[in-house]
Amino acid sequence: AGVFRWNLGSGKGSSVLEVLRSFEKAVGKPIPYEITGRRAGDLPAFWADATSALADLSWSTTKIVDQMCEDHWRWQKNNPQGYTS
Repeated sequence: AGVFRWNLGSGKGSSVLEVLRSFEKAVGKPIPYEITGRRAGDLPAFWADATSALADLSWSTTKIVDQMCEDHWRWQKNNPQGYTS
């Protein structure tokens, strides 16, 4: 009652490695990682469907993953203590 939820995304999935590569570009150096087996309960693929956000809020994403990682890294560099700084 009075509570609404929306998925916010592009409707296009990104793999973990694609996001890792985007963060590497944003940070400007390699990020160490290890490829292991799937964990119990891991889904093979999933992504947010923002259809209801567009219909209800007139909102749709305007950025690609590379831009989102750049924005996130810029914020983190400027706020190393998070929201408390």
